[in-house]
Amino acid sequence: MDNITHTSAAGLARAIRAKNVSSEEAVGAYLKSIENINPSLNAVIRLRAEEARAEARHADALLARGKIAGPLHGVPVTVKDSFDTAGVVSTGGTEGRRSFVPDRDATAVGRLRSAGAVLLGKTNVSELSLSYESDNLVYGRTNNPYSLLHTPGGSSGGEAAAIAAGGSPLGLGSDSAGSIRLPAHFCGIAGIKPTTGLVPATGLFPPYIWMMEQLSAVGPLARFVEDLALTLPILAGTDWLDPSTVPVPPGDSGKVTLGILSAAFYTDNGIMSPTRETSEAVKSAAGALSDAGLAVVEDRPDIIGMSQDLMSSLLSADGGSGINILLQMAGTSSPHTLTRQLLDSVGACAVSAAEFGGMMYRWRFFRCEMLSFLKKYDVIICPACALPAMPHGAAASGENAPAFSYATTYNLTGWPAVVVRCGTSPEGLPIGVQVVARPWREDVALAVALHIEKALGGWQPPPLPHY
Repeated sequence: MDNITHTSAAGLARAIRAKNVSSEEAVGAYLKSIENINPSLNAVIRLRAEEARAEARHADALLARGKIAGPLHGVPVTVKDSFDTAGVVSTGGTEGRRSFVPDRDATAVGRLRSAGAVLLGKTNVSELSLSYESDNLVYGRTNNPYSLLHTPGGSSGGEAAAIAAGGSPLGLGSDSAGSIRLPAHFCGIAGIKPTTGLVPATGLFPPYIWMMEQLSAVGPLARFVEDLALTLPILAGTDWLDPSTVPVPPGDSGKVTLGILSAAFYTDNGIMSPTRETSEAVKSAAGALSDAGLAVVEDRPDIIGMSQDLMSSLLSADGGSGINILLQMAGTSSPHTLTRQLLDSVGACAVSAAEFGGMMYRWRFFRCEMLSFLKKYDVIICPACALPAMPHGAAASGENAPAFSYATTYNLTGWPAVVVRCGTSPEGLPIGVQVVARPWREDVALAVALHIEKALGGWQPPPLPHY
């Protein structure tokens, strides 16, 4: 099989089942690719080379006896280091967990492995998943495969960088404020934040508690949208451990009829205007949907302008006490510079219980108004971010915070959102477009994103030496 490290996870799974390529060959090809790309990227920070080869040989032996473990039989995958992995150091990007080895997999990791996936290793994150930069004191900084001077984003930046550069076909991320979608946008791949509550977060560090449960989701990243559609049903469903998970099975994106859908698109959310190329990418995506027969109009929710203030107010309302508790839970006494900067910025933002109650009321009002907007449309097409990948350090700058509001809006609503590459900046950096659907309609978001990907090209190999 040619170009193993360029093919989709779904295509690789089909090839393994057809015995056109062995799992051992696939794992070997990805391990070789990681060997080539990782010195430049520092994306894969824990490698299970020998264990992965042994698991691949076992998968091939099972197949020889006519047994298939699941839809990902023999397919290599990587996992963000915020997920617990049995027998493998799982740091969450913080010093206090430098040597922490869990005795069980996070639910989402276990479901991938039960579906036949072979775990290659862990990928880099920001400390405690708190930053849009994937940099920490345990493993250092991850670089963007399209420009080593730029960030791959965070907190799932190591995952996105590895996948984009051919170090993995499929991976696992989490998203509380764009942490799946922004790295997917920065690195030119596909990623989905499912509806809040679709996928259990059991075994994720830091854990989602109370308000963060309502903002966050676990989901897959891949080079191709078809792989998101393949993986999401594997991950979804209650595990009887995460009380916020809802037992709603994802719909089949292959059964969605595009021509009967209606779509709204906007290029500017009124908080921060995007680059010209970003606006053009959104318009190209909208045009591709119009060509497919969708009813497409330019429109945006009136209330969307309060997204940035609402999100920043909610996340800083405790004055940083939650972050300090997480550092104590991890046993970290010396946090990364980015974490200290975050603590400094929110330290003076603590509010009273009454003021916080008012914030919760405004959040509910925001969600109600946003949901009313969706009564008219099946999907929303908009930027994933106002800017392409930023130089290292710039993503943590306060002046760039409004750029991320395009993503955080849909953490506040809890709706499913897919990012797919639709353009390129003048510097050669990827530009992703966000496809947002009604709650629990991941099938619609994925079907629309797949059409856009086919029309506009999707992932393109980065200019690394091994290509």
